[in-house]
Amino acid sequence: MIGVFDSGLGGLTVLKALVSRFPAASFTYYGDHKNVPYGNRSSAEIVDLTRAATEALFERGARLVVLGCNTATAVAARQLQQGWLPGSAWKAQGHNVLGIVAPTVEAATQTPWSVTTPQYPQKNLTDTIAVFGTTRTVMAGVYPEEIRKRTPKVTVVQQICSNLAGAIEEAAPEADLDRLVADGIAGVMAQTGGKAPDRAILGCTHFPLVEHLFRRHLPAATRILSQPEIVADSLEDYLQRHPHFVAGDGGALQLLTSASDAALISKRARVFWPDAPAFACA
Repeated sequence: MIGVFDSGLGGLTVLKALVSRFPAASFTYYGDHKNVPYGNRSSAEIVDLTRAATEALFERGARLVVLGCNTATAVAARQLQQGWLPGSAWKAQGHNVLGIVAPTVEAATQTPWSVTTPQYPQKNLTDTIAVFGTTRTVMAGVYPEEIRKRTPKVTVVQQICSNLAGAIEEAAPEADLDRLVADGIAGVMAQTGGKAPDRAILGCTHFPLVEHLFRRHLPAATRILSQPEIVADSLEDYLQRHPHFVAGDGGALQLLTSASDAALISKRARVFWPDAPAFACA
């Protein structure tokens, strides 16, 4: 069984893509709605909460956990993968944790994550890549850092879309969402002197729900990198090399929340996945 974690509901866009791609695999989603939003918390708190959620999924039978949250991945993934997991009993049992930043950077740079020094021809790229994200994801700086390791001549422009995720979650009118997307793109254009980005990373798992609005306001030549399909592609490759993580699965799906009102969370989740099963309290 594969676990998918997010501090809230945005990770459902990733989960939906994974369920569609791997219908025979079992998935458990854990949303830490009791402690959301993570963006207002310290890095130490985010690491602790992400580790606790990962362990909760391990304890429920997940052998692999995907952090379907940009903030949790940007702030906590490296510490979990390199600091906590190797010394834990879970590693000895063959468990693992993956994030969603790595496959996104691979797609943006066309370079495998394992390659951390510039290679030809990527090292000569002079494209402009825009990263649209929440405040905490942008401030973590992980996308510029990892992109420039592999494509040092690329210009990376980050744009905070501070109100967009909340507006999506509240099912705001499309006109309001359109304005917020247009404002974010205008912010990128202001940073680039009017030059449109060659690629645009939608660095929040809420944003795929308004990808059509980003498409409306970006030139046709700008390639939009939306994480659900990118993560599904990456996981497909990973599972081909590590098939034991889904061996014996039966296609079950369970949604869990740390909140006390699972019915309310289920209602809010319909914005992201209208046909999703109901949440249960963890």
